[in-house]
Amino acid sequence: MPFLTAGFPTIRESKDALQVAAETSDILEVGVPFSDPLADGPTIQRSTYRALENGMTVAGTLELIGSANLNRPVVLFSYLNPVLQYGVDRLLRDAADVGVAGLLLTDLPAGADVALEEIVHCSPLDLIRMVAPTSRKARIAQAVDRAQGFVYLVARLGVTGVSAELATDLGPSIERVRVATSLPIAVGFGISTPTQAIAVARLADGVVVGSALVEVLGRHGVAAAGRFLGGLRAALDSA
Repeated sequence: MPFLTAGFPTIRESKDALQVAAETSDILEVGVPFSDPLADGPTIQRSTYRALENGMTVAGTLELIGSANLNRPVVLFSYLNPVLQYGVDRLLRDAADVGVAGLLLTDLPAGADVALEEIVHCSPLDLIRMVAPTSRKARIAQAVDRAQGFVYLVARLGVTGVSAELATDLGPSIERVRVATSLPIAVGFGISTPTQAIAVARLADGVVVGSALVEVLGRHGVAAAGRFLGGLRAALDSA
């Protein structure tokens, strides 16, 4: 599951990158640029600031997704503020119209706004839940209650970014979530190499790669990003 920031490095290249990523991915995660991305490390922060400078907006993100004619499910990754500014009902309607399948709101913990959660539940979009590696049993149960699509398990503490090693307790973290839900579990934050992707895939159902991909895209362009994803896909398929 590749993550790409909408509008980075340019709006044109962003569309090309989404189309290239769709060739090797199972699900695409598209980030809505936001000026205060607290969960993200330097790489994603830089990409979101560049996208904002390029004029990317929530409406632009949805237009980008629709114009790319993607043949993979898309999960919209956003902080809550842009969604509220755009309008929750409007976002859900417009996102469904361009084929978005799920919504992941990074800074909306389960139970923080039950009314808003209910609105998403009643929409065509799946409400994707995030679980932290430090979450205890009761909190995991609350987080995955009425979750839809899949559960996103954060692989390590801290913000997004490339990591030299996976967390040593990743296996137990996945098992704690597995006990609480029958939904597939995708793992993200820090995965950057084929070896890491294989290790995660042996434990979980999905592998999310964001910062490493965005770094390659920003430094070397769309073709290089495609080769990077192709290497990950080949490694996973051969494991």
